[in-house]
Parts: sequence; structure tokens; C-alpha cells
Amino acid sequence: MKKYLALVLLPISAWATEIVDNPPKVTVKSHESIKIEPPNAHAEEVKSNLTLLGTTIKPNSFRTLSWSSEQSFTGIDLGTPVLVASGARPGPTLCLTAAVHGDELNGIEITRQVVHPLDTKKLKGTVIGVPIVNLDGFHNSSRYLKDRRDLNRYFPGSTEGASASRIAHSFFSQVITHCDALVDLHTGSFYRTNLPQIRADLSHPPLAEFSRGFGDITIVQSKASAGTLRGAAMEHGIPAVTMELGAPMSLDLDSVSVGVAAIKRLMRSMDMLPEPYRGGNVQPIYVESFWLRSDHSGIFVSNVALGASIKKGDILGTVTDPVTNAAFRVRAESNSTVIGKAINQFVYPGFAVFHLAINTTPEQVEQKQHQEDIQEGTKEALDGGPEVEGGDVESDDAEEMDG
Repeated sequence: MKKYLALVLLPISAWATEIVDNPPKVTVKSHESIKIEPPNAHAEEVKSNLTLLGTTIKPNSFRTLSWSSEQSFTGIDLGTPVLVASGARPGPTLCLTAAVHGDELNGIEITRQVVHPLDTKKLKGTVIGVPIVNLDGFHNSSRYLKDRRDLNRYFPGSTEGASASRIAHSFFSQVITHCDALVDLHTGSFYRTNLPQIRADLSHPPLAEFSRGFGDITIVQSKASAGTLRGAAMEHGIPAVTMELGAPMSLDLDSVSVGVAAIKRLMRSMDMLPEPYRGGNVQPIYVESFWLRSDHSGIFVSNVALGASIKKGDILGTVTDPVTNAAFRVRAESNSTVIGKAINQFVYPGFAVFHLAINTTPEQVEQKQHQEDIQEGTKEALDGGPEVEGGDVESDDAEEMDG
């Protein structure tokens, strides 16, 4: 029923044209590295050239390319930089994308710190890093494109329609389709900040296993919303997660350090780096999450920090009416952990002020999804078929949950 139910971890069809008739086998074992088994003893000595954006990338090289959506004035379109570190030995292609929302800065620095220091002589596979996908938004210090559309609601895009859809199609077809795995880097939106976390749909066992490679970081169960880069990549058969950390329009170096370390652990688990994988002993914290919203308007002030463990009834913050001086307390409705929150600001009723989480496991998530699928199938049978929804429908938490 869903295209990505057949998700295959780390597609390898484009790794080496010399061995296309006998491709390497990918095996995944819990708490161990992702191993690529070559079909012959000489396979690791052979790595084909990568062709990306009309440029041939040779093994053991570093190139800076340029992607252009051709939606700007050609004479002044500088293009978006695309960093490519091509290892001397064959392996998967890991893609890092940042600033799909132009006001989210942490991912830009994470991409720089991961890609530039790579030693291509020791690297297996390829790392493609796009520090600033939404160059228009970045130049304008804005989340959006010039036409106020959210690029992360239009993937995989199309060659027709709105400019955002055409830009999304260009980037997806020219860059993302070359990826074997994707980490899309984001921060909180609309003056919210996030505890460093990975968002992944854990109901798919291969993706749950892939998420273990990040090691010591919080993994949030999260289905990808329609039109997001993560969701489109998964539909295309590419294992994809969103890394969320920090707030927009600010550079949080502590969060950056956490993100860089997590991606390096992932690369070691994929056998891309020479250092042994050391994340197996410290596994991620798996959680399911929900938003606590304000019932009042006024000045919101938080009383708790990111990562705080809270109990039912705890006062998490206050919302104070600046005219009447009436103060309203925001209380926890259950025992949970704070993984995201609004920065102190003026809020209206319904504004999401705290992102709270409770512990779970990938196995529990998968079982829950299986039960929901059974219930959905039963409902469809009773109703005579699946429900047909209108286009461009987003969940209530789409803005908060997907960058």
C-alpha cells in the first residue's frame, strides 16, 4: 500500500559499473557495522567514476560543484555549492543536505565540519554535502523561497506548476537520486528550539536499524509529512532521516558538535571511515512524541530546559496577559522528557510550546503500526474502499514536526 514498504537499505546500483553484473551484497546485523561484501577479491580496488551535475568525479578526489534550478535570472544565478568527497575505495553514497529552510544555520556548519576534513584516501564510498539548499531563503534570512512557499512541502516536485515544485524536482532529480542514504539537517521552526534528535519512521525495520548507527542520540518516531525531502527520498527507496537540533537564525556550537559526532558514528557503522564503529555499546534513546499547546495568548516564559525529565502536574512555563496581568500556568499532562520548546515570546491559543516525549522501542513502534494497518484494512473493507483525500493535506503538526 505504501511505496516504501519495500525499502531496501543502501541501494547500490550506481556504485561501480565494472561489477554491475555481480553487485556487492549488503548485510545488516544489529549493533554491527553495515558491511559491503565484494563479489571478488579485487572489487575493493576498483571504484568507478561518479557523474554528478554533468561532472565526472574520479575516486580519491574532492570537488566543489554547483547546482542550479534554472528558476532565477541566468545571468546572475550563482548556483548552490555541492561538496563531493569521493573515496579511493567503493562504498555507499551518503548525502547531507542543510538549509532547505534558509534560516536554519546549524546544518550548514555540521556539513562543513563533516565533509571538508574527510581524507579521500581512507574514505570508502562518497559523501555529497549541500550546505545551503535554499540559497534564496538564506540570502533573505528567511525560511521560505521568494514566493513565500516552503520548499520542504514540494518534494519530489515536478517540471510544471509552482516555482517551488520545479526547484524541488530539479534538486531531487539531479542530486538526491544519486544518494544511497540521506541525512536532512534542520532546526526548530518559528522561534522554537530542539534537543539534538533524529526523526525516523521506526515502523520500517531497515530504517530502524539504520538509525542505530547514529549511536548516542535521541531517535524520535516520526512519519514523514507529504512533500518533505525525507518522505520523497523514502518513497524513492532511499533510507532517509531528519536531524533536528537547535533553533533558527542562530549558530549553536554545542548542538553542532553533537550532530557532527552522530554523523561520524553513522559513517563508521556504514564502514565508510577507517576507524572502528564505537557506537554499539551506547544505543540511541527511542521515543514517541507529542506537542503541548497553549490555551491562552500572552507572553510565554519557559521554566524548563531541553532534555529535562518532567512529571505529570509539573509547571513547565507561564503565559501572561500583558494587559490584564493574568498569568496562566502550563502544566505537564504526563511523565515525559522535553525534546523541544518555544523560545520565550508572545503566543496565541493553540501555539505549540513544548515538544514532549515518552520512551519506546522500534519493536513497539512496528507492532503499533501493524495493528493500525490491520484496523485501517478492516475499515476500508467495511466502507468499500480506501478514503480519498484532497491534495496538499498536511498534519496539524506539519510545521513543528518536519523542520
